[in-house]
Amino acid sequence: MSPKIVVLGPPGAGKTTVGELLASKLGVPFRDVDSDIVETAGKPISDIFTQDGEPAFRAMEEEAVAKGLAEHDGVLALGGGAVLSATTRDNLKGHTVAFLNVGMAEGVRRTGMSSARPLLTGVNPRSTFKALLDARMPLYREVATVEVLTDALDPEQVADTILEFSAIKGVE
Repeated sequence: MSPKIVVLGPPGAGKTTVGELLASKLGVPFRDVDSDIVETAGKPISDIFTQDGEPAFRAMEEEAVAKGLAEHDGVLALGGGAVLSATTRDNLKGHTVAFLNVGMAEGVRRTGMSSARPLLTGVNPRSTFKALLDARMPLYREVATVEVLTDALDPEQVADTILEFSAIKGVE
């Protein structure tokens, strides 16, 4: 058993929204790794970051992704930083991975620099978001089998683009 499609990208890319649409269109379940982590930890991700630290969160994330990849047969959405783990990147090999790309200006607008996103809070959220994109972009592209720039598309268009690609590749 493995996911039909794995969705990943930076904060504000639309991973959950697009993932839920994809699952609905494919008639399969949707699963969000961040939700799995919150359920396992019994507290919000922002609390995990502040109380336990980012390394503890990343270890939980790596485990949750591996479990999701092994157990889930629908659409699986990963957290924005999941690709930082070399183990996770290796585990994604052989899966259909949709990278939802979002430009800096649109990502900042969409996230609203929410305090629910612990890595985007701080003195200069725009520069933090830029640094995050710069660090993660090569990793997203390393694991992606399809990349969709989401800036000018609504979630329905993004999902349809992924499905068109997937049909060509025989995923459905």
